[in-house]
Amino acid sequence: MYRDRDKEMRLRECLGWLWKTSKGFRLPAVLNGLTGILQVSVSLCFVWVCKYLIDIVTRHTEASLYTGIACLIGCIIAQLLLSVISTRQGSRIEIRFRNRLRHQLFGRILESRWMGREKLHSGDMLNRLVEDVPVITAALCRNIPALFATGVQLAGALYFLYRLDPQLTGLLLFITPVALLFSKTYVRRMRRLSREIRTTDSQVQSHLQEQIQHRILIRTLEYTEQAEQALAGLQADLQRKVMRRTDFSIFSRIMVQTGFAAGYATAFLWGIFGLYDGSVTFGMMTAFLQLVAQVQRPMVELSRQIPAFIQVFTATERLEELSSLSPEEQGEAVRLQGRLGICLKDVDYSYPGSSRKVLQGFSHDFLPGSLTAVVGETGAGKSTMLRLMLALLKPDRGSVTLYNGKEREEVSPLTRCNLSYVPQGNTLISGTIRDNLLLGKPEATEAELQAALHTAVADFVMTLPEGLDTLCGEQGAGLSEGQAQRIAIARGLLRPGSILLLDEPTSSLDEETERKLLERLSRQVQDKTLILITHRETIAQLCTSAVRLHKEDA
Repeated sequence: MYRDRDKEMRLRECLGWLWKTSKGFRLPAVLNGLTGILQVSVSLCFVWVCKYLIDIVTRHTEASLYTGIACLIGCIIAQLLLSVISTRQGSRIEIRFRNRLRHQLFGRILESRWMGREKLHSGDMLNRLVEDVPVITAALCRNIPALFATGVQLAGALYFLYRLDPQLTGLLLFITPVALLFSKTYVRRMRRLSREIRTTDSQVQSHLQEQIQHRILIRTLEYTEQAEQALAGLQADLQRKVMRRTDFSIFSRIMVQTGFAAGYATAFLWGIFGLYDGSVTFGMMTAFLQLVAQVQRPMVELSRQIPAFIQVFTATERLEELSSLSPEEQGEAVRLQGRLGICLKDVDYSYPGSSRKVLQGFSHDFLPGSLTAVVGETGAGKSTMLRLMLALLKPDRGSVTLYNGKEREEVSPLTRCNLSYVPQGNTLISGTIRDNLLLGKPEATEAELQAALHTAVADFVMTLPEGLDTLCGEQGAGLSEGQAQRIAIARGLLRPGSILLLDEPTSSLDEETERKLLERLSRQVQDKTLILITHRETIAQLCTSAVRLHKEDA
């Protein structure tokens, strides 16, 4: 009982989400549905015109043959035109809706609050955007409007057939296994199988993405065979689940189509015996066969749509999970003027699901204009401290405050404009070096780009054949780790924030380049407050002050 109530509630939530998401596309979808209904109406008129013409030539009706032929041609032309209009309308609405939905979900993912540990794998999120969004948009823009047209076609064909022969109509309704199409067991099992298939498909994509991204590491560790075997296992599992759903769907469809074949045979034999005893005209016989197809085609379409709509609810649950990601605080940026300091007071922090405090009672005031090294062993909380400053994480206790001579502001996503962050490792994107630098300041001039490169000891860029327009691959492919790291530092220097956070910025640099970098930073970035994460004591000695963190025991 409780399980049924939960399922009903979940169904309502899915329908509510679909209704909210389709705002702005409902009216175009309705208009497309009306076009489909008009197309179905013309097809029923075509059946009537065919009967009318055959009755004329067999002398059962006295009327103009040429008028009937004109009506037949008109029906054919109208069906073709309406088919073109419906297809074009459906494609236009669907691609616009698909683009908007992906854009909204993509924005939600980018704006979602980072909890220190991602709930969903990036490959899974990508799978939902690529695979589940089209399922939703096709259903709302094509399948549902087509369903209404199918319903009108079924009702119209049955009414027309009833006017010709009520007894035959009753027989067909008795034979056609409508109940099977809406079997509760069928729907429940198809929904469960669809959910399992989508989950496994996401696992396959996540595996592919991760292994391709780290293919050099996989190759050097000689782990290629194991990675391929893991993929084969996931694909075999996916294949089993798909075939289980396919077998179940085929069995159900065969049962339905068996009923349809029996219905067609009944209509044909009914017409044959009617012709034999004179109660049915040739025109009626033709209409019987055409109308049986008009009745059966919607039934077949409905039998196909049930699995499709089950997949819609599965996709809706998965996309709803993306849209429910907690967003960061939104609003107008809070920018403080002049030199800024940042003060951490009595800060405690533990990552979700962990009892170990990464930071406990930590306090330090990073004074405006200072160059501070934060030193500590791995796991001591150095990178966590930067994330707290960037408001990517919130402290469990204590405060993190930005200040200048006049103002103080608790850090939040809205104060992030005051900070510039250079994360650890290679963080370049595919594109040109210029593209990467402009991420820091889109309106930067050529002179500003060159100045930032010089400060970051990345003057080598200007000696490259293509200079700033040199292409680099994903994660800076084509550049050494040290070169990519210096370009990332230059990008951070271009950002207008008054506080520059550098996480292990010299980990891939030699001692001479490291010394030049720190000298240029301290000399040419005097209007900024620099906080530099490092594990090297030699770096700390080159800074004006140092903070030492120690790893707390669990």
